[in-house]
Amino acid sequence: MSRNPLIVFEGVSKSYTLHYHFTGGIKNFLFHLPSYIRKARSSSYCALKDVSFEIRRGETFGIIGKNGAGKSTILGIIAGVLKPTRGKVAVGGRISPLLELGAGFSFELTGRENILLNGIILGLTRKKVLDRMDEIIEFSGLGEFVDQPIRTYSSGMLSKLAFSVVTSLDPEILLIDEILAVGDLNFQQKCLEKMMSFKKSGVTIVFVSHSMKQVEQICDRAMWLENHVVRAIGDPGTITGEYSSYWKDR
Repeated sequence: MSRNPLIVFEGVSKSYTLHYHFTGGIKNFLFHLPSYIRKARSSSYCALKDVSFEIRRGETFGIIGKNGAGKSTILGIIAGVLKPTRGKVAVGGRISPLLELGAGFSFELTGRENILLNGIILGLTRKKVLDRMDEIIEFSGLGEFVDQPIRTYSSGMLSKLAFSVVTSLDPEILLIDEILAVGDLNFQQKCLEKMMSFKKSGVTIVFVSHSMKQVEQICDRAMWLENHVVRAIGDPGTITGEYSSYWKDR
């Protein structure tokens, strides 16, 4: 693993403006204009507050925290889908995101057609996807369902389809958001084995999960987000232990 950071966050904050709707008609609005202005100015949601960390090339970096802590916001910023409100972000590599179940899929197309579509969206050529099609389908385990429209799929089948496309990639940076939490146990094990294969080949992996066991098993370091700030960064076993103890006492 290289000691050089591949991903750097320096004092990153991300806020969203919340739209405020006034009621009571235009007269009421004009009579209470100063109050409405103050409410409009304060109507924002802070998803991240002054977050700083580095991820080294070839490292598997876990991010843990309760829902709403800011984990997925960090992945979105790394992927370039979101822009920080403040702070600096540097990312030095080709990104392969697996951020949202079904993202990039067309629900009227078949699984096979979506493999082609999703592979191209993720940066593969049409020829490369077609050359690897049988391998992708075999990994997915969807069998005859691969030729059915994916609107008929369960969430587990969608996760299999999504992750099977990732197996055909040659990623430099792989972003994974909770994708291993769905699907049957056998498929989850296949996904873990594939992630370990990526890890051994030097792929940088940023892994968001609620599974403390998977974070300990896969990651080199872990970061705990709490109330949109960094609570701790360090050894995965230590961080997950502190996190579990913290919420056990609540």
